[in-house]
Amino acid sequence: MSERNTLIRSLHDVGLAAWFGGSLMGAIGLNGAAGDESGAEATRDRISASGWAKWTPVNAAAIGAHLFGGGGLLAANAHRVATQQGVAASTAAKTVVTAAALAATAYARVLGKKVELASSTDPADADKARRHPVDLDKARRQLACAQWAVPALTGCLVVLNALHGEQQRPAEQVPGMWQRARSAARCHMP
Repeated sequence: MSERNTLIRSLHDVGLAAWFGGSLMGAIGLNGAAGDESGAEATRDRISASGWAKWTPVNAAAIGAHLFGGGGLLAANAHRVATQQGVAASTAAKTVVTAAALAATAYARVLGKKVELASSTDPADADKARRHPVDLDKARRQLACAQWAVPALTGCLVVLNALHGEQQRPAEQVPGMWQRARSAARCHMP
């Protein structure tokens, strides 16, 4: 019934684990440590921005691995999506949540860059910040929300991934395909 897809499943799962874990650690650990720093708010912003900037390339690679693995799993399991009851719905839900997590990640990065530029001591960054003024307090609030949205959404993906794993069990595949076939047959009966 099922074949092994160890490489693409590993890319999918390890990428998601890094995306989820890194965003959760950043929201709790990195931002918390920066918040503990005494001094001006701009100093805390610079510390946090520096850490997030160092994480960005790793996060991009993790997201890329997750998406590549997810595409490979979808291709490998296209027959189940089409024929097994419930798999198409959970796949659609996972696609929507993935898109939302990607949007939240991108939005957090844009906001993070605005806060980084506004709090930078680099003259070139200060010049950019002057040309593109930002309401720093508003950007900080939005950034905090976006940074918490990412682990919330990727955590949902972990749960949906577990559901997909359960749906792939042989005991679930045969009844699910049979239910789908019966439903299709009823729709085609006069």
